[in-house]
Amino acid sequence: MTRPDGEGLTDQERYDQGMAVRREVLSDAHVDRAIAGMTPLTADFQDFITRVAWGDVWSRPGLDRRSRSVAVLTALIALGHHEELAMHLRAALRNGLTVDEVREVILQSAVYCGVPAANTAFRIAAEVYADTP
Repeated sequence: MTRPDGEGLTDQERYDQGMAVRREVLSDAHVDRAIAGMTPLTADFQDFITRVAWGDVWSRPGLDRRSRSVAVLTALIALGHHEELAMHLRAALRNGLTVDEVREVILQSAVYCGVPAANTAFRIAAEVYADTP
């Protein structure tokens, strides 16, 4: 297990750890599509997010994945990153949140991020969860 600050890991170890976490959170299918769509322009970015976002931050022991999902959903709602929000709404279920808990996160965001942002988040969540019981 890595230290909370990731110290002592090589870039390759961070990448490998990040790829494992990324696949667990986002799904193999999503990651496979991202990798298949990689170009010379985006290759460095894919490496960066795998090592830093997934290999360092998402791999830290300080928060569980449910808590990280709550934080990510709120940030994406606040900043209006709708494509990423849809992806992380799906990931939230894989990380152990229920649709009811996601509803509460979006409702909470209405107070702190704004009603229009929450309204859009509810619309996106309804589309994402349309086939979810």
